[in-house]
Amino acid sequence: MIYGIGTDICDVRRIRASLARHGDRFAQRILCEREFGIWQARSARWPERGIKYLATRFSAKEAFSKAIGLGLRLPMTWHRCEIANEASGKPVIVLHGALKDWCDARGLRALVTVTDETDYAASFCIVEKPENL
Repeated sequence: MIYGIGTDICDVRRIRASLARHGDRFAQRILCEREFGIWQARSARWPERGIKYLATRFSAKEAFSKAIGLGLRLPMTWHRCEIANEASGKPVIVLHGALKDWCDARGLRALVTVTDETDYAASFCIVEKPENL
């Protein structure tokens, strides 16, 4: 059964402006440690690709926070929600700490998709809950 649905669209130009204003601190605020390493590597090779990576992660975390109904209130934090990729490239949500415990206690499972196009990044998230919980 569907527990919640979340969607988000992010203006890549705003992410670019925030990075210009705040530098790596902005990315460190949004990304967990593993994501931050990927962002640094992508940014070093092609800065625009790094910006779009950050925008899609921002968007996906926002969509997930809406789908679970918490927004950015505890236990939901930027660092406890990681957007990773399977070997195929499919995006997946990896939860950490208190947020993982909170979702596990409710039997929640999340599915997410992300996309980016010139000036926008968008994400859609569905959170499911088994019917017997």
